Amino acid sequence: MSTDPVNLMREYLLGLQQRITSAIAEIDGHSFQSDAWEKAPGEPLQGSGVTQILEGGEVFERAGCGFSHVSGARLPPSATQHRPELAGAPFEALGVSLVFHPRNPYVPTVHMNVRMITARPHGAEAVSWFGGGMDLTPYYGFEEDAVHFHRICAQALAPFGADKYPRFKAWCDDYFCLRHRGEQRGVGGIFYDDFSELGFDGGFALTRAVGDAFLHAYLPIVRRRMDMPWGERERQHQLLRRGRYVEFNLVWDRGTHFGLQSGGRAESILMSMPPLVRWAYDERPVPGTPEHRLLTEFLVRRDWL
Repeated sequence: MSTDPVNLMREYLLGLQQRITSAIAEIDGHSFQSDAWEKAPGEPLQGSGVTQILEGGEVFERAGCGFSHVSGARLPPSATQHRPELAGAPFEALGVSLVFHPRNPYVPTVHMNVRMITARPHGAEAVSWFGGGMDLTPYYGFEEDAVHFHRICAQALAPFGADKYPRFKAWCDDYFCLRHRGEQRGVGGIFYDDFSELGFDGGFALTRAVGDAFLHAYLPIVRRRMDMPWGERERQHQLLRRGRYVEFNLVWDRGTHFGLQSGGRAESILMSMPPLVRWAYDERPVPGTPEHRLLTEFLVRRDWL
């Protein structure tokens, strides 16, 4: 095994992508299609990756899990807003990012991402930092699902200090918020960015712990909800809430902005989008319904443990 930090991260990420897609394919009954890509010479961003996509499955209407390893001559603005001293530095970035959109409205959408960026400023040592996390976006609220998801997140972070889960949980709540609507995207989870305080070894170990916890956090929820009966009412609600997901990704998500600003591969960056979605002018759920309960009891900031 390599001892180079970038190669260590690369080997871990490729293994993680394969473990996750294999587990999802097994529960769905359909295989992922693998799309290996490489940036053409002369493009501002160089590198390669593998996008794995499952569409039209039994359990997942669309599930995308992408690995990318790219480099560029200048860090884009979205990567240096907290590190202005690195503005314009050459960089290398690699990560695995996934979004799974289920068919059954009672199964929540999920997002997970783990990544590392290394900047190589001229005349100075390379600087690396990590980011990532996972969050859950239900269409119908179930207390036991949210508690389970957060419990697994807390257990993954526990070896790295008692402060990490509450800090990263609050960070997730702050980040995955549709500020233009005053709405949380989902029930949250954990999120961290520009993380370097534990050094490479500590940051790498923490990031592995987050990636390794994903299937334990999500698959039990999928199995619990995937066979629940649903109809047109639930489907229309799901499609409306998916619209909020699209709004967040295009308006607020730094990962989307980083990829597009740096000349990334649009097809892979936008694989997080749901296959079907709808918007309706000022449509609001009727008080007392499960749809209204989602807004008032689940899409709010609260302690799930």
